[in-house]
Order: sequence, then structure tokens, then C-alpha cells
Amino acid sequence: MTHDINVYIAIASAVTLAIKILPLTLIRGEIKNVTVRSFLHYVPYVTLAVMTFPAIIRATQSEISGGLALVAGVVAAWFGGSLFKVALLCCTVVFVTELFI
Repeated sequence: MTHDINVYIAIASAVTLAIKILPLTLIRGEIKNVTVRSFLHYVPYVTLAVMTFPAIIRATQSEISGGLALVAGVVAAWFGGSLFKVALLCCTVVFVTELFI
């Protein structure tokens, strides 16, 4: 069992190192392609969204209340709500929805 864990850790380490080292060794100059630059610009945002949105929906007792809170939060943020107001609104939506579901 311990041997398997060590192999998994070694593989995960190799993949992580490859992801971080290969771009540094293969790309030496400035990236001038607009499409590639745009893609690299949005990678952190997409990664954060992929990790965050499923957790938002599944953090509540029902996925309906999480989805409603997500929609309410996006709408409130779109119209300029502060972080505190958006969080308070989302918590309220989850609380009220959980009462009736």
C-alpha cells in the first residue's frame, strides 16, 4: 500500500514539474500570437471558475438553493454590489430557499 502511494506522489510531482518547467525551457522569447496570449490571459480565471462553481452549487443541502444563490450573486455583482452585499444576499437566498425546500 505504501509503495503505491509513493508511486502516485512521484507521478504527480513529475507532472507538476513538467507543467512548470517545460514552458520555461521551450518558450524563450515574447509570445506575439494574439490568440495564444489571449488564451494564456484567461487560463487563471477559467481554472478558478472550474474549481469554484461546482463547490458553490454543492455546498448547500440542495443544489437548487446553491444554484439560486449563484444566480442572485452574479446578478448582484453585475449591478455593482460589493463583496459583502453579494455574500449577504447569497447567504439569505440559501437560507430562505432551504426553509421552503
